[in-house]
Amino acid sequence: MPQYEHVFLARQDLSQSQVDALAAAATEIVEANEGKVAKTETWGLKNLAYKIQRNRKAHFVMLNIDGPPSVVAELERQTAINEDVIRYLTIRVDALEEGPSVMMRKNDRDRERGGRRGDRRGN
Repeated sequence: MPQYEHVFLARQDLSQSQVDALAAAATEIVEANEGKVAKTETWGLKNLAYKIQRNRKAHFVMLNIDGPPSVVAELERQTAINEDVIRYLTIRVDALEEGPSVMMRKNDRDRERGGRRGDRRGN
């Protein structure tokens, strides 16, 4: 079956539990249409490069999906209707990524450094 990465951006004024509920709803849509969600990652509240519908920040969520193209069509249809989602993108991939995504590894690396940018020790 084809594999996809589906990323959506949720409004900044939602709580983390509401964002988790959106991810759970997307998972239910996929599973109801004979698909499977291999992995769900919540990347957190991040700054946007420009305002989208008066939002300067958004909650980022990624789903790895394994299923037929009809699953993606239904998921995108439901996502487009939802007022809490400000943007979404679905990409077909050759293979789903094992382990944490690049965004999650970046977050871990930033935490290891102490989370401060421009911390120049030894200068």
